[in-house]
Amino acid sequence: MQAILGKSAPVPLALCLIGAWLITSSQLFAQEPTKRPNVVIIFMDDMGYGDPAAYGNALNQTPMLDKLAMQGARLTHFYAAQGVCSASRAALMTGCYPNRLSISGALFPDATVGLHPNEVTIADMLKGAGYRTAMVGKWHLGSLPQFLPTRQGFDSYFGIPYSNDMWPVDFDGKPVDTSHRKARFPPLPLMRNEGIDRHIATLTEQGMITQWYTREAVNFIQQQQPEKPFLLYLAHSMPHVPIYASPDFLHSTGKGLYADMMAELDWSVAQIINTLQAKNLYNNTLIVVTSDNGPWLTFGNHSGNTGGLREGKGTAFEGGVRVPCFMVWPGHIAAGKLLQGLTTTMDLLPTIASITGATLPSNTIDGIDISDYLTGKTNISPRESFAYYYDRNNLKAIRKNEWKLVFAARSQTYLQYPPGMDGHPGKYGDTAVVKALYNLQWDPGETRDLQLMFPGIVKDMDRIADEYRTKLGDDLTGIKGTETRSAGKIND
Repeated sequence: MQAILGKSAPVPLALCLIGAWLITSSQLFAQEPTKRPNVVIIFMDDMGYGDPAAYGNALNQTPMLDKLAMQGARLTHFYAAQGVCSASRAALMTGCYPNRLSISGALFPDATVGLHPNEVTIADMLKGAGYRTAMVGKWHLGSLPQFLPTRQGFDSYFGIPYSNDMWPVDFDGKPVDTSHRKARFPPLPLMRNEGIDRHIATLTEQGMITQWYTREAVNFIQQQQPEKPFLLYLAHSMPHVPIYASPDFLHSTGKGLYADMMAELDWSVAQIINTLQAKNLYNNTLIVVTSDNGPWLTFGNHSGNTGGLREGKGTAFEGGVRVPCFMVWPGHIAAGKLLQGLTTTMDLLPTIASITGATLPSNTIDGIDISDYLTGKTNISPRESFAYYYDRNNLKAIRKNEWKLVFAARSQTYLQYPPGMDGHPGKYGDTAVVKALYNLQWDPGETRDLQLMFPGIVKDMDRIADEYRTKLGDDLTGIKGTETRSAGKIND
């Protein structure tokens, strides 16, 4: 174990371990799992659509993610529900649009709201089905005790309760003075269950987060027995700024800090896979690796890559919400599968319910079971539409199949000012967005407005938008939704 996870493990050894778990497709499909599958969800923070090598990146070294693409499915039209931290995590956990739950933006350490305790998370659902449940990493759905993962279905928790930049430290790693907006933030807590394990005070310590998370996740898997299924939710704090890497990976790639950090995240995925294989659990585990939203482009060389998609995090354009996604389930998801249908993080909860036999929440959800699509029983995704909400509750766009209708609104933009460098952000721009129709199959960069050519499609998508407005509301048109629920409040 020390050779795998020890702080002094050299990079070549870590990367060579990847080969230990790799077995042929014929071996994978020869054993048909008979027990309910384990579930491992690895959620990166701000990893862009174009960051993994399997999505076209020639700079980052992600051999483990590349192998996941070969051993399972790579999804090319997979969406986070919104382009921001707390909202996207609420959607992943509950299978709901975050505005249905009255969760928006990114919750700060002093927030008095969180995910309502009455909401049913993936962990609640699977725990009710007899699963052991553990979360490791960034939570960001409320830092008060009543909102922590241990109150939302997880048997155990190890990680930070919000983003790793929410601490009283400046971009240069030095403590801020009292006039700085971050001065109100407490030291960054690394929590175990509902107590503080230690505080993270320096960038060097931030560089150890990926290793600490990985060690905890591996330890959890090693404790499991084949007869009792489990859920592991590993939510990495990076590539969210401030990025850093452990001594094992710092300066390891020769391609800059971002590439070093991505190599370490890929190593972390390899350790999870290697441990599943060593425990003979890999063949009976659904593995999902994806991201909470697109890259934070204002940070320049410390931000990720959209793969040519428009804009990034904090917007309703493709670069903000379309994210890479790998899914592996040996014997069920064919090796090397490319899935180009519309799918979202919200679809994970009902899909996991379907394949585990767990009971769906009684509350209305927005996710759709895509298990037949993943396993090849159908070649068409059952999801036809997706609503791009942002800000508090602005309906910014609608997608139906390959079409995207964008509505007139204000939007953050990264195009007006140059990006920052070396951990320092550039300025944000603000722009007026006009109504436009894009075909994402022909034009993934959202550059050519086709409204005049396809008025019938515009009319149909306007109708779909009105249906979403009725249910979930829309601040842009002043409509209050009829199906929204309250966020958790401090007195709940």
